[in-house]
Amino acid sequence: MACACKGSPTAPAFARSAQALFDPRANGSQAGLIAPRSRRGGSKARGFTLIEVLLATVLLAAGLALAFATLRAATITSQRGELMAQRSERMRAVEGFLRRRIASALPIGFGVDETTGTPLRFIGEPDRMRFVADLPDYLGRGGPHLHDVRIVDSTDGSGRNGTRLVVSLPMVLAGEVVEDRDARPPETLVPDLKEARFRYRGLDDQNQLGDWSDEWNTTDRLPLQVRIDIQSADGMAWPMLVVALPQAASAGGSTGEFR
Repeated sequence: MACACKGSPTAPAFARSAQALFDPRANGSQAGLIAPRSRRGGSKARGFTLIEVLLATVLLAAGLALAFATLRAATITSQRGELMAQRSERMRAVEGFLRRRIASALPIGFGVDETTGTPLRFIGEPDRMRFVADLPDYLGRGGPHLHDVRIVDSTDGSGRNGTRLVVSLPMVLAGEVVEDRDARPPETLVPDLKEARFRYRGLDDQNQLGDWSDEWNTTDRLPLQVRIDIQSADGMAWPMLVVALPQAASAGGSTGEFR
């Protein structure tokens, strides 16, 4: 029996078939079925641990917080820059308006001093000054108008808080102020002021340029120079504004009484 199996023609074929089944290097589908599992197909996919998830969440939250903080800082900086630009623009506009109006002052009377009988051409006080100048067409009907520039506070009954710089522009006709029933209310030039003051300058008795004075008492003449000091409510001081009056010297208004 043993000899018959050894000499059987099917023995070599059976041996080769068995070798092909168990040899991992063998090719074919049968070897793929019986061959050992590969590491990639046999191992399970590794997931994230709880610590890794928490760490990723913390990093994401920190990144978002940093992004929001940066955005908020940029927004605040932009808003602050816009406020500063608006303030600077308003400052230039107010200074330009005051400089042009004061420099265009004319030796025209807008009333009569009841004590001396002299015409009132310029009245200067620490918180108020009045003079006549031609009004541009874009501000009204043109012609000479009284420029009443004054500093008022919250006690003036306007309902607005803080010290303000305002101006009113009534018409002047034949040396008198004309009351207009349709006159516009005083315009606010600068709101929310901490302090503001007007000062005046002319020639002294020695025909020399005198010191700055808080009042201009020679009301029939114009001062040579007017100075305006303004400080905002936040404590920021405006650049000192000094305006020369060209009509003062030509009208004989270079001398004045100081106090």
